[in-house]
Amino acid sequence: MRRLIIDTDTASDDAVAIMMAVAADQVRVEALTIVAGNVTVAQGSLNARHTLQLCQAEVPVYEGCDRPLLREPSTAEWFHGQDGMSDQNYPAPQLGAQNQHAVDALLERFREAPGEIDLVTLGPLTNIATALAIEPELAHWVRHCYVMGGAAATLGNVTPAAEYNFWCDPEAACRVMHSGMNLTLIGWELSCGDATLDDQEIQNILSFGNERARLAIDSNRKALQAVRNLQGQAGLALADPVAMVVALYPEIATKASRHFVDIETSSELTRGMSVVDVNHVLGKTPNATVCFAIDTARWKQELLRALR
Repeated sequence: MRRLIIDTDTASDDAVAIMMAVAADQVRVEALTIVAGNVTVAQGSLNARHTLQLCQAEVPVYEGCDRPLLREPSTAEWFHGQDGMSDQNYPAPQLGAQNQHAVDALLERFREAPGEIDLVTLGPLTNIATALAIEPELAHWVRHCYVMGGAAATLGNVTPAAEYNFWCDPEAACRVMHSGMNLTLIGWELSCGDATLDDQEIQNILSFGNERARLAIDSNRKALQAVRNLQGQAGLALADPVAMVVALYPEIATKASRHFVDIETSSELTRGMSVVDVNHVLGKTPNATVCFAIDTARWKQELLRALR
């Protein structure tokens, strides 16, 4: 049984990723830590706790950093809706948040079980970078960190150069990238193209007729409009669930290799760009495994399994 902690700025696609994790037989989700990103920490906490309650999952939720390390907050209501869940007006959860700060919870839990717990990050890396600043040994306590962030030598989704999570807090992404942590990067582009859900696949999920399936589709209705109108995708792209499926089933990554990766923090034009040295021209030691392709059929199979 693998042990898992999820760091998330919970909006609509994060919610689907959380449902996949708590439904997986081979992992035990031990905690959720909330970071500012798609929505505020308070809203992300509500969304996470609503999702857990719907799944009847008893997982503690810790609220963390409410702004990037050095930048002003840049939320993504334009993509996910004002509440991050397509403004579906979900009721407030009865499940409350823990009093301990997320950064303290991360340090405590990984310190107590070094090398035993995996970390999946679905939002900006502010919580993780802050924890590393307090205790650099965290990098070695984390067994493996799966990062939904960046774009592997391809286009961004919030600027031409950058993916949202890294753009939102590039200094945090840079600190984590150079921390020595065992990292696997799953870029947003892996959720595009054949990995998107078309109208028939969306209706198939809704036909399951359960609350998990309805939450997965209804909370992502604004995201579906955004990916079609702004990004030109044919169907619903779910970046965080794709990252989660790679974390749960690493063999789904059909093309992955080790590279040196750096994050742009100085230029406003390319702020947050993940610079992947694909051709090893810099001669620097690789610091991350980068996923370049996934088995899209298997990804969809595991999504349906989790929501059925």
